[in-house]
Amino acid sequence: MNIYQHFRKEEHHFIDLVCEWKRLVTMQYRLKLTPFLDPREQQIVRTVVGHHDDVNVSFFGGCSLAERKRALLYPPYIEPTEDDFELTLFSVRYPKKFVTIEHRDVLGALLSLGVKREKFGDIVIADDVVQFVVASDIAPFVKMNMTSIRNASVSLQQRPLSEMRVVAETWEEETITVSSLRLDAVLAQTFRLSRQKVQTLIEQGWAKLNWKVVDEPSAECREGDLLSLRQHGRCRLKTIAGQTKKEKWRIVVEKTK
Repeated sequence: MNIYQHFRKEEHHFIDLVCEWKRLVTMQYRLKLTPFLDPREQQIVRTVVGHHDDVNVSFFGGCSLAERKRALLYPPYIEPTEDDFELTLFSVRYPKKFVTIEHRDVLGALLSLGVKREKFGDIVIADDVVQFVVASDIAPFVKMNMTSIRNASVSLQQRPLSEMRVVAETWEEETITVSSLRLDAVLAQTFRLSRQKVQTLIEQGWAKLNWKVVDEPSAECREGDLLSLRQHGRCRLKTIAGQTKKEKWRIVVEKTK
């Protein structure tokens, strides 16, 4: 079976990488810890590794509901622990009375240090508590160099993973009809926007398809895809139920409240 047929062309390089990870574990009988993966990448790892007799895979991102997680590929005779995922949780101390810190502020601060996105996981904003998870090998560097966020002086405190805040999203399901399975058509109908406006936002880089920025309104959506539009929310294409008599597509979407 050709595994590539189940995935988009732009995902083939990542599939090759996962195959190499699996080969290393099989040949060298050792653990392979990956960078932080988004949920789509996690799904690809599960599919590629499958129920392989010689390789198992587990995922962890600091807590059970973490979105971005590291994968650990390992021989079946090994029982992995949380320590094997090499995660460090930081809590941000900042002047809460004078500044409000948002997700994008923390993201920007980390990227401005030269930290690659694959080296840190979820950023959690709960009330006035700001936390984020990084790979342990860069934790000392991040703690020393992240001294400001959004022009506010900050300091980082390392906390046990058991103190990681959990922010659960609530999803609501809806059945809609769309003229096509193009990205602009699905987003416009889901968020009740004009298609022309959505096309403009997509071309400006405001949309993501499976956690990757897409600037082509004509990108085709598939069952299981997660879509997002900045300032409007996220939705998941749960089911493609078929076409109506007027040749429109009936789909089931889940969107964040």
